[in-house]
Amino acid sequence: MKFTKSIKPEEVKRDWILIDAKDKTFGRLITEIATILRGKHKPYYTPHVDCGDYVVVINADKVRFSTSKKLSDKYYKHTGYFGHVKEETVEKLLKTNPEKLFKLATRGMLPKTKLGRKMLKKLKVYAGENHPHTAQVKGN
Repeated sequence: MKFTKSIKPEEVKRDWILIDAKDKTFGRLITEIATILRGKHKPYYTPHVDCGDYVVVINADKVRFSTSKKLSDKYYKHTGYFGHVKEETVEKLLKTNPEKLFKLATRGMLPKTKLGRKMLKKLKVYAGENHPHTAQVKGN
C-alpha cells in the first residue's frame, strides 16, 4: 500500500508572492490569499503544518466592491464594557485602514487556532505601491 507523504515543518520551502489588488474583486482576492497562506496550492499540503507562503498585497485601497457590499457589510468589535459594541462599515474601513480590512476578512477564512494565527502573520498589506519587501519578492 502507498501512503501520502506528510511534510514536516522544517521541510517547508516558503516563497514570497506579490499580489496587486488594483481593480480586483475583494472576495475573490481574499479567497486566493487564504489559499496561498494555508499552502493548499502546493502538492505537499498538510493540514496540521503551516506550509503556506508569504503574501504581499499592494494597492489595497484600490480594490473593487459592489456598491451594496460597501454599505451593508459591517465588522464588529467589543470594547469590554456593557453595551459597547462598535461597528464599522467596509466603506469606512477601506478609506481609513485598508490593511485592517484585509486582515479581518482573511482571518475569517483561516483556521481559528494557533496555526491560523501563525498563518495570518505571513500576510503583509500596503495601501500604496511601495512596500519594504522588494528584496524577498521575486520578479519585482
